[in-house]
Amino acid sequence: MAFAEKNLTVLPPVEIDGRHIKRYHVTSDPAGIEPEVAKAAYALLPELLPEPDGSTPAASFTVLHRGGDTGAYLNVYSWVWDNVLQFAGAAAGQPALDCPDLDSTHFVRLDPTVRNWIGCVWELAPLGHERAAWVRHMLVPEAPDLTAYLADALTTGTTGVCA
Repeated sequence: MAFAEKNLTVLPPVEIDGRHIKRYHVTSDPAGIEPEVAKAAYALLPELLPEPDGSTPAASFTVLHRGGDTGAYLNVYSWVWDNVLQFAGAAAGQPALDCPDLDSTHFVRLDPTVRNWIGCVWELAPLGHERAAWVRHMLVPEAPDLTAYLADALTTGTTGVCA
């Protein structure tokens, strides 16, 4: 399988149940992810977020990836325990991941006891940036700056090829 670059779109953060969520979309389609796929994915998002731990600012980031077939994938990375990422995922339209059908809007939560995958090469593109942004704005300063962290995102472009 040859590597083919994909488009990365950065969307404004949203707040759900007091948790601030940065959002990234990944797709090979220049038109972006279909609105109905995004709507279905984000409808499941509250179920994928952890409860606040009482000490870590409630922040997460998501990567919604539209595959080249019927598959769509929602990866949710949440900051917990001050400096740890918790992962939860969902998929739609991908029978290999135990989705019940080929409907790219029918998202089901992935069972971490069956597959504890955290993302494919395209979905992992934001992780390095998000780690650096968390350190830069939340851990290094004397007082954490959640507003600065939420504003610090990758730029819309491509997922990037590593040298």
